[in-house]
Amino acid sequence: MNRKTFLSFFLFVAAFAFAATPVNQPFGEWRRLSGMPILSPRGTTWESAGTFNPAVIFVPRKNSQNSAGGTFVMLYRAQDASGTSRLGYAESTDGIQFTRRPEPVLSPENDYEKDGGVEDPRLVLINGTYYLTYTGYSKKDAQLCLATSTDLAHWGRQGVILPAYKGKWNVGWTKSGAIVPEKINGHYWMYWLGTSADKTDQMGLSYSDDLLHWTEATDTPVLPSRQGMFDSRVVEPGPPPILTSQGIVLIYNGADDHFVYRTGVAIFDRRDPRKLIKRTGQPIFAPEKDWEKVGQVPNVVFVEGLSRKGDRFLFYYGAADKYIGVAEAPALPSVTAQ
Repeated sequence: MNRKTFLSFFLFVAAFAFAATPVNQPFGEWRRLSGMPILSPRGTTWESAGTFNPAVIFVPRKNSQNSAGGTFVMLYRAQDASGTSRLGYAESTDGIQFTRRPEPVLSPENDYEKDGGVEDPRLVLINGTYYLTYTGYSKKDAQLCLATSTDLAHWGRQGVILPAYKGKWNVGWTKSGAIVPEKINGHYWMYWLGTSADKTDQMGLSYSDDLLHWTEATDTPVLPSRQGMFDSRVVEPGPPPILTSQGIVLIYNGADDHFVYRTGVAIFDRRDPRKLIKRTGQPIFAPEKDWEKVGQVPNVVFVEGLSRKGDRFLFYYGAADKYIGVAEAPALPSVTAQ
């Protein structure tokens, strides 16, 4: 058996093992909260072609003792007719009906953002500061960037934090930074997307002491693609991970060889973010509605926003690169979120 055949056989057996082993998720079965998009393109300017791939964070009301009191803030990717992306801002009290601001809160300015724009945000709050990872796209290169804020509306750019083409195994663009919300072993950690030499998009991992300067933590992808499975072509981080007593729970977006995007879950060691414990063998969420199957890019559900409200989790996703949907799942007491 040659090396390539052996590797394919090993991945096949590993996939079977993961599929047979239940993943200790902190949430139950997902269900859509709305049969229609909760945000759609509008107007003729900056959000006319698409509104998708949102980051969402819950901001508690000041001095409120009620966990239900507060505001859901959504930063979403909005695209105009020329294909340039900006980040829009929307608010909600129930997590479903959002009111949008008329102007974007982040627009392309620097050379690494011009023409293509600012794309695919992810949000995490650490020590009173909001950290926003996003993709800066110049229509030539895409690179993982960072901005910071104390109010979610005014953002200070921190520049490119993972340059394209310069990784240990990544030979292409960098995107999709999902930051673990707490330090582990004295470091902050971030899962991200890169492209390996075989042209598949896989997941990397980096660490930082200050959230601004990042060092690659592994010589190979921390979560590789799997031949013949729902994540054979793309393995891309979703929202910032959930820390539980069982591990680091990372929702991710997988695409197969036909570029159908579905949702998976991986769990990494709570003490070592490089160590994979379990991984779903089958997707937990997939395109079903017409507006998830037909759009700028067909057959896509792309989870990027996550918030917990009481005894349930809310998951926000881009649909067909045109719309935004929301799903919910009950929080399971058997897996304690920390």
